[in-house]
Amino acid sequence: MDIALQVQNVNVTSLKEAPIHVSSKIQPHGILLVLQEPELKILQISNNTLNVFGISPENILQKKLEDLVDPFQIERITSGLAEENLDFINPTKIWIRKKGDEYTVFDAVFHRNTEGFLILELEPAISQENIPFLSFYHLAKASINQLEATKNLREFGQIIVQEVRKVTGFDRVMLYKFDDDGHGSVIAEEKIENLESYLGLHFPESDIPKPARKLFISNSIRLIPDANYQPIEIFPVNNPLTERPVDLTKSSLRSAASCHTEYLHNMGVGASLTISLIKDQKLWGLIACHHQTPKYVSYELRKACEFLGRLIFSEISAREETEDSDYRMNLTYIQSLLIEYMSQEDNFIDGLVKNQPNLLDLTSAKGAAVCFGGNYTLIGETPKEEDLIYLVEWLKNHVENEVFYTDSLPSIYPDAVNFKNVASGLLAIPISQRNYVLWFRPEVIQTVNWGGDPNRAFEVSQAHGNLRLCPRKSFELWKETVRLTSLPWKYVEIKAALELRKGIVNIVLRQADELAQLAQDLERSNAELKKFAYVASHDLQEPLNQVANYVQLLEMRYEAELDEDAKEFINYAVEGVSLMQTLIDDVLAYSKVDSQAIAFQVTEVDTALERALSNLRNRVSETGTIITHDPLPTVMADSTQLMQLFLNLIGNAIKFRSEEPPQIHIGAERLEDEWLFSVRDNGIGIDPRFSDRIFIIFQRLHTRDEYPGTGMGLAICKKIVECHRGRIWVESQLGQGATFYFTIPAGGRERERRNGRNTQNHLFN
Repeated sequence: MDIALQVQNVNVTSLKEAPIHVSSKIQPHGILLVLQEPELKILQISNNTLNVFGISPENILQKKLEDLVDPFQIERITSGLAEENLDFINPTKIWIRKKGDEYTVFDAVFHRNTEGFLILELEPAISQENIPFLSFYHLAKASINQLEATKNLREFGQIIVQEVRKVTGFDRVMLYKFDDDGHGSVIAEEKIENLESYLGLHFPESDIPKPARKLFISNSIRLIPDANYQPIEIFPVNNPLTERPVDLTKSSLRSAASCHTEYLHNMGVGASLTISLIKDQKLWGLIACHHQTPKYVSYELRKACEFLGRLIFSEISAREETEDSDYRMNLTYIQSLLIEYMSQEDNFIDGLVKNQPNLLDLTSAKGAAVCFGGNYTLIGETPKEEDLIYLVEWLKNHVENEVFYTDSLPSIYPDAVNFKNVASGLLAIPISQRNYVLWFRPEVIQTVNWGGDPNRAFEVSQAHGNLRLCPRKSFELWKETVRLTSLPWKYVEIKAALELRKGIVNIVLRQADELAQLAQDLERSNAELKKFAYVASHDLQEPLNQVANYVQLLEMRYEAELDEDAKEFINYAVEGVSLMQTLIDDVLAYSKVDSQAIAFQVTEVDTALERALSNLRNRVSETGTIITHDPLPTVMADSTQLMQLFLNLIGNAIKFRSEEPPQIHIGAERLEDEWLFSVRDNGIGIDPRFSDRIFIIFQRLHTRDEYPGTGMGLAICKKIVECHRGRIWVESQLGQGATFYFTIPAGGRERERRNGRNTQNHLFN
């Protein structure tokens, strides 16, 4: 296959994340043994024992460690291995018996790998003398004294690199700090004069990929004394018990990946020493020491450098935590105030935005939005509400965690380019599946100095038929202008947002419980009222009927003896009874609206309208009313209630007519997720001051002598519409007719309109 085609098809991630901890090779400056406990049987050994011990590896395999060391040492080693923590035995001096009676002294380190094997690493002891404790103590004390006079991270870092270079004598010592995205930068450097400076330069994530970073956490100090070394094979290559190469995660002697040694060659590095700086169980950074020529560093000196680096780094961590603590305490105070504000407001959102401090102060954001129940409350500089609707929809489909944050929203949500000036950075917490609190930060254009082009951080090449990664050859300054990026969100800000989320959820749940209890009380009260209305209606009907019957019987039997006043009084009584019966019927109809709205069905609106007009046919004919309507849709509704709604609205339009014959038009317009209906007439109109009052039960604007009725019709209309999750209102002026509007959620399939695309049909003329 053509190499270019292979490179196109290769999974680069798989090459970058190759399992480099599993190896069959080590560096040549030491010897590695794989032991089986408890006998300490030698299962594997590096293939360089002949040069060091004068014994071939074949003659060592399957023997026990006691065959190489004297019994006194074995007893001490066995005792140390019995401890759960091998730090009690590491490091130790071991005298290995060479061929004959001659011994060689080694620095020995034991560790157990994930497979349960004991790994022993031996490095020839250059000197049997340890670093004097007092000398090291004074060195550490001097460093700490310098730290007390410093104020910022850069000065702290400079002390680290100065002291480590003073102890080791490397040509260059750098303090390298990782960013959240895996990239890193050199924040402190001490070097010889003729070397090019890397201070302030950024290096791409691929320079130290994920597998390498994991190894730096497991093995905090790593020496490559000669970058041009020839690796030594482990014999046999595969462990005889597992039949695969051994796991050397914690090994100091493990051979470096070929890509890394090539990387060192391209940088002109002949030897390297790397010390891991770990904070909160994460790799914070590295102390990277480079030398132009091979350079061996004794085990004692390495451990001294590691201790010194950690000692000074602990001061850095403490200083960072102190700064974070002050900021965190301030955010905690703001958070407690916001929760107090929310608990005091009927609407918790008011507590987040109406006071000082407010939602913006919790994360040092420039804008914020609370998206709750389909409404958007904005504060500060934010995207438009229309943009937020789509952004929240994207969050619902792509975010599952309790918090989401990014300092480059346009890179993962392309539409954010349109509002980058206010929201290149986003911090979001979900209150529920469709409700969010959002914070925004604007774009901050930055210039980043890279050590080489990050877009060409590596190449894929072919060697002996296999594809492999090759590092770049140039580390010259490469400037990049970074756009569509905001200032990053700090950990304490993210944590504060999460804590606020808990407070909001608790308040929302409490309010939901209160509403649920209120709804339960209202439901019970409504049930009692309905029962009362039903019983009262039926119980009142019988005595009313008796009154009407006996009054009419009285009139018939004594008609000849009654004068005109008596007859008039009897008529008043009969009319009163009739009105009372009408009121009872209306109250009964009003109380039944809820119970009839339990299950909606697909309803053709024009069918409901035709039923209403059929009941009004006589009144329409007597008054010469003209009724027209737009093409009407299909909705999810109760057909009887919809008919009652049109019956009341059209009946009112006929009742409250002007001197001209009534003209009534029923309109229908599709909105986003609902239908807007209108009933427009040319009647006497309504004073706008009473546009809300007319929907209240038993409310009338005219006397019964002017216009008969109970004042229940529009109240029933309002209740019907609200049971359909809609709204109803009126727009009118006295003498100019009235238009009643109501909405019903869209549902069902609209059927073909009669008469093609006609805008209106004439029902009566």
